[in-house]
Amino acid sequence: MVNKSSVWTNKPSKRQAEILEFISRFQRKNNYSPSLAEMAEYFNVSIPTVHQHISYLQKKKLLTAHKGKKRSIQPFNDQKRDLVEIPLMGIIAAGGPIEAISNPEPIGVPRSMLSGGANHYALKVSGVSMIEEGISDGDIVIIREQPTVNDGEKAVAYLPDENKVTLKKLYREKNRVRLVPANKTMKPFYEKNVEVQGKVVGVLRKEV
Repeated sequence: MVNKSSVWTNKPSKRQAEILEFISRFQRKNNYSPSLAEMAEYFNVSIPTVHQHISYLQKKKLLTAHKGKKRSIQPFNDQKRDLVEIPLMGIIAAGGPIEAISNPEPIGVPRSMLSGGANHYALKVSGVSMIEEGISDGDIVIIREQPTVNDGEKAVAYLPDENKVTLKKLYREKNRVRLVPANKTMKPFYEKNVEVQGKVVGVLRKEV
């Protein structure tokens, strides 16, 4: 039986602590999460009992689990160690340019998306001009600060003459820069004065 007196605190019951430890140990050994059936077998209890413990641990914010997704259980402390906080600087257009918005707040991103020794920041995407590159309206892009990108790479482009930023693929031509959307329904546009503020190195999908 679940100790209900511990449900309304962040402290796990003895059995819940044992389940958390089992999940962490299982993940370290197998590189994926245990199923409810595997946990039930290990603790010699029913699957509904394990599910109840998992629900309480979620309420206590000690683990996460995605409904309908197999092997998605993740102890929060383990997940937190794999995240690095970078500033979410605001909104960037993936359509026509919009005014730059800077209102930094921290956001946790997977350590694997970041490069050692570089500065990174995040921007929320507004618009659909980059959908063919897998970047949708509402997604968050991870940007590595750098002053240049190779032709065809996705970049944050600052347009000083208009004090605006946009997210596009960049191509340098003789006396101008071609900014190209990744959406066949949209046309590229051209600017003579463009400053690269970073390269897209990762995407966090909008929660649905």
